[in-house]
Amino acid sequence: MNELIDIIITDAEERMQKSVLSLKADFIKIRTGRAHTSLLDHIIVSYYGSDVPINQVANVGVLDSRTISVTPYEKSMVSTVEKAIRDSNLGLNPSNVGNLLRLPLPPMTEERRRDLVKVVRHEAEGGRVAIRNIRRDANHDFKGLLKDGDISKDEEHHSEELIQKLTNKFIGQVDLVLQDKETELMEV
Repeated sequence: MNELIDIIITDAEERMQKSVLSLKADFIKIRTGRAHTSLLDHIIVSYYGSDVPINQVANVGVLDSRTISVTPYEKSMVSTVEKAIRDSNLGLNPSNVGNLLRLPLPPMTEERRRDLVKVVRHEAEGGRVAIRNIRRDANHDFKGLLKDGDISKDEEHHSEELIQKLTNKFIGQVDLVLQDKETELMEV
C-alpha cells in the first residue's frame, strides 16, 4: 500500500482513539454517587499566582463510598482549595475540619440518574460525530491524493473502506463506553 495512505490511516486511527479516551475522561467527571478521587481531577487551584491542578496542592483521597477527603499540603491553602471546589460546578459542598476538607456526595435520585443518562448519551453522540469527522477528513485527503495522481482510483476506494472499518470499530467502542456508563448510573 502507498506510504501516504498509511500516514493518513495511522493519523485517523490515533485521532479516533483520542476521541474515545476523551469521552472516557468526560464520563469520569459525571458522578454516580460513589466517591472517586478522579471527580476532582479537573479542578484548578490558584497557588501563589499560578493555576495548578488540585492534586498538586492537596492530597485527595476517599474516606468511604460517599465521602472524598482533601487535605491541602499547606494550612494557608485550605480556604483557597475549598473555594475552588465550591466554584467547580460539581455540586459538592465541602465541610472544613481543620486541615481536612470532607466532601460528602449527596444521594442520587431516580430523576437525577435519568438526567445524567441523557447527558452521557449526548456526550457519546458528540464522540461519534468527532469520529465521523475524522473519517470525512481522511476521505478528503484520499480524494486529494487521487486528484494529485499519487494514488489510483482502486487505492482510493480501498483506503475509504479501511477508514470505514476503523470508524465502525471506534463508534462501537463509544457505544460500549456509553452502555457501561448508563449501567453504572442506573445502579442504586
